Amino acid sequence: MSCFSCFSPRRKDVSKVEIDNGTRSSGSGRGRGHSDDTESGRGKGKGGNNTQQSVARSFTFRELAAATKGFREVNLIGEGGFGRVYKGRLDAGQVVAIKQLNHDGLQGFQEFIVEVLMLSLLHHTNLVTLIGYCTDGDQRLLVYEYMPRGSLEDHLFDLSPDREPLSWDTRIKIAVGAARGLEYLHCKANPPVIYRDLKSANILLDDQFNPKLSDFGLAKLAPVGDKTHVSTRVMGTYGYCAPEYAMSGKLTLKSDIYSFGVVMLELLTGKKAIDCSKRAGEQNLVSWSRPFLKDRRKFVQLVDPLLQGRFPVRCLHHAVAITAMCLQEQPTFRPLIGDIVVALEYLASQSYKPDLRKAGVHSPSSSSPSQQNRNFFSPESDCRTSKTFA
Repeated sequence: MSCFSCFSPRRKDVSKVEIDNGTRSSGSGRGRGHSDDTESGRGKGKGGNNTQQSVARSFTFRELAAATKGFREVNLIGEGGFGRVYKGRLDAGQVVAIKQLNHDGLQGFQEFIVEVLMLSLLHHTNLVTLIGYCTDGDQRLLVYEYMPRGSLEDHLFDLSPDREPLSWDTRIKIAVGAARGLEYLHCKANPPVIYRDLKSANILLDDQFNPKLSDFGLAKLAPVGDKTHVSTRVMGTYGYCAPEYAMSGKLTLKSDIYSFGVVMLELLTGKKAIDCSKRAGEQNLVSWSRPFLKDRRKFVQLVDPLLQGRFPVRCLHHAVAITAMCLQEQPTFRPLIGDIVVALEYLASQSYKPDLRKAGVHSPSSSSPSQQNRNFFSPESDCRTSKTFA
């Protein structure tokens, strides 16, 4: 194959949350706290900026305690090293997610400040919206739009038998949206922003499975001018960190590209980046996948069994190639996020249509991509690495 020239927080069942008993308009059906006017100005085209940006407001602790009914356990929807996340309803009727930082948690005051500053300045349809914050006394709380389908990891791993797995088209849709959010951070934000914590747990989903990046407490401004990297303490989630960053603390935009490759691998395989319940040799997803990524005859063996063969094989080959490029050991060989977006948008346009295949119709998945989609990646991504997949 040439260089694409062919183409753990804990969560609860949110349906049991007490806040849902309140009155809501059935017109929006989103449950994320956006009015129809605001939503109509977003999510069009390639996921442009939110033109109706709102300033994060300051809440009192009393207001947020009332919104969550005293932070009752029944309203708990997530929990991690940072603390707890509750579903709440503000006085105006807006349903929100409220993150209460644990005083002894892993996320400190500095990360809290970074989160508020970043999400106050960055606005995009694929970034979660920060509605407000609370700094009463020693309390530190963040108020976000509510994302009714939780995180991507909720829909990929450890599914109960009655849960419907994500379809191929939905997985590509999520990949495209996450890539667009990352493209905004890398290419539109000024100065560019290194996300540093891209993982399936931080990709939240609305009721239409539109993804939004969340948790910006570890974000860093990218190097500008003659600087090639940012030297910083290694933080993030094991299994998603780029090898050069994990070993040296040298952080670049290409560090995010590696993390995106890990998320792509999770989408394709349905396996966790790190799974200690697996036997030796299978616990690290990237290490386990290397032999499959190098042999196109084994690409199909990577695919999540829950898909039951319902995917376009040609598009799978392109998706695996994109993933493999993102996971290159050398950061200079990894593609730019803008090129990844173009490649994934092409895949999203080739929807899986099993009914057409059975009827003998020449479906998009088996057709050749148009000439305009033949040069996804710029020379900077270094096409020499493509020989690995020949």
